[in-house]
Formats: sequence, structure tokens, C-alpha cells
Amino acid sequence: MSLNNVTLATATKKLYKYKLKANIGLLNSLVFLQLIAVLFSLNGVGQMGTGGNGFSINVYYYSSTLVIAFTMLWAFIHSIFLTTKTFRYDDFTFVSNRIASNLSNMVFLATASLIAALFAMFTSPLLKVIAYFLLDHEVLLETGIFYSPTELLLGFAATTLYIFLFSALGYFVGTLIQLSKLFGILLPVIFFGTLFVEARAGQSNLLITMGTFIFTESSFLLFIIKVVCLSSLLFGSSLFLSNKLEVKQ
Repeated sequence: MSLNNVTLATATKKLYKYKLKANIGLLNSLVFLQLIAVLFSLNGVGQMGTGGNGFSINVYYYSSTLVIAFTMLWAFIHSIFLTTKTFRYDDFTFVSNRIASNLSNMVFLATASLIAALFAMFTSPLLKVIAYFLLDHEVLLETGIFYSPTELLLGFAATTLYIFLFSALGYFVGTLIQLSKLFGILLPVIFFGTLFVEARAGQSNLLITMGTFIFTESSFLLFIIKVVCLSSLLFGSSLFLSNKLEVKQ
């Protein structure tokens, strides 16, 4: 046995392959959640109307925005699940350590983000086709049913990065909760407490400011840098905190 030297890369690779097979069922929940989002989106993500002299015009806007939002929520929740004892105990069946376990989780979440973004992108033309042919009202398609290759590539890349960022956030939150169950109470209290206090004070919401910093970036290159840096910071913090957990905790 002493001759079998298992490297970090080998252990991470084995854990990653295992997690791909073990968590294939997550795709079922992803598809189900995205279908629900499509149903909600059939009412349109925006509407405007005008009329006069015996006529009226109603314009409905359809996009996969709600589907992407549901997908980011899915990534956030399942990233928290990956940090629970049930998932971590499975890693002990392999010759590995906490670093290999965390790295395999990160690579798995990156893969899941790619797949989830691909599914989300497919729902946009599907939604517009359903709205155009099946709904009773006439529909104005804002950008058409089909996109150019450049638009598809940029949209896919941006969606993947958004989902991966929420995966990193969920993984960090899950790690904090595993470090101390008290965080499971404190984090929601801080989140909703901040919303309530700033709303009553009439101040600019800190969460909105942070969201604006990321979601309204006009430069795609700067957007990539922001998301990669934030994701690296969250995953790095998770890796550091997980080392403070007791063995098999």
C-alpha cells in the first residue's frame, strides 16, 4: 500500500467522476424548476399598452429572465447541500482529504453551471414559440425567436458565470452553517434585517448596491473579472473554513 501514492489531482479526479454519477438526479430537479419558471413566464416579464380612436395595442415581452433566476436559486440551494455531512461522508470512501473534496465540489459545480446555463438558454426560444402560437393575444417578440451565434455565446457565458457565482455563494453559506449551526439562524436574520432597516430608513439598500455592481456591468471583460474574483474569494474562504472542521464533521 505504501507504493500506491495517490496525488491530489488523482483524488480530485476520482471524486469529481463519482459526484457526476451520484448527483445526476439533480438534473431532474433543474428541469422541473425551469419548466415551472417557463409557465410563470407565459404571462410575460413585462407589458405595456396604448390605445385611442377605437383601437388598443398591448405589448408583451418574453424572455428567459425568470428561468435564469430560478436556475440561480437552484444552484444556490444545491451548493448548500454539497456541504452537508451526508455528502461529505461519501468522500471518506475514497483516499482523499478536505482539499481534494472541496476542489472536486468546485469542479462539479462549474460543470453543473454549464449544463444549467445551456438548459436555461434553450428555454428562451421555446418560451417565445409557445407564446406566439398558443396564447390568445397577439405577441410582439422583442428580439425575435432566434439569435446570432455571437449573442448566443455571450448569453451562454454570462448565464454560466451568474449561476457559478450563486453556486460559490451557496457553498460559502453552507460551509458557514457546517462550521456553526448558529449561522443558519444569523444569516437569514441579517439578510432580512438589513432589508427592513434600510427600507424604513429610506437609504440605498446594500444588497441592491452589490447587485448593481455585478449585474449592471457594461463591459463584459470587467464582468468576467468581477465574477471570477468574487467566486474565487468565496470558494477560497470555504476551503479555509472547512479545514477548521473536526475530522469527519
